[in-house]
Amino acid sequence: MSEAPCQTEETVGLFAGQHVLAELSGVSADLLDDEQFLRHALGEVLTQADATVLEVISKKFDPQGVTVLALLSESHASIHTYPEVGSVFVDVFTCGTRAKPALAVQLLADALGAAHVSTDLVTRGLKEHAA
Repeated sequence: MSEAPCQTEETVGLFAGQHVLAELSGVSADLLDDEQFLRHALGEVLTQADATVLEVISKKFDPQGVTVLALLSESHASIHTYPEVGSVFVDVFTCGTRAKPALAVQLLADALGAAHVSTDLVTRGLKEHAA
């Protein structure tokens, strides 16, 4: 039987989650234009943060920039790079309580060597269960 969206082993059917929106800056332009590195890095940090990665897709743009999307059992994650300014937008939403989206963002910032990290956390759904 397949799981419905936003289900985890601990919280089947829980309509609650955390959405981390981040901006990373001070990152090497070369890293931000390396599609394969970014795909691998996003998949790895999500796994380390206890998310279940189902699929990763990406698109490299001309003359520069990469978008990477990860489909998760717990929801999704995305990165959109701007090598010309050494910055990247990151979006990680996970429902339930097992996955740790803030940890995924911090691990990605570390992997990219970001000099500056700005994050916003949005609690979604049933607020009392999303911690």
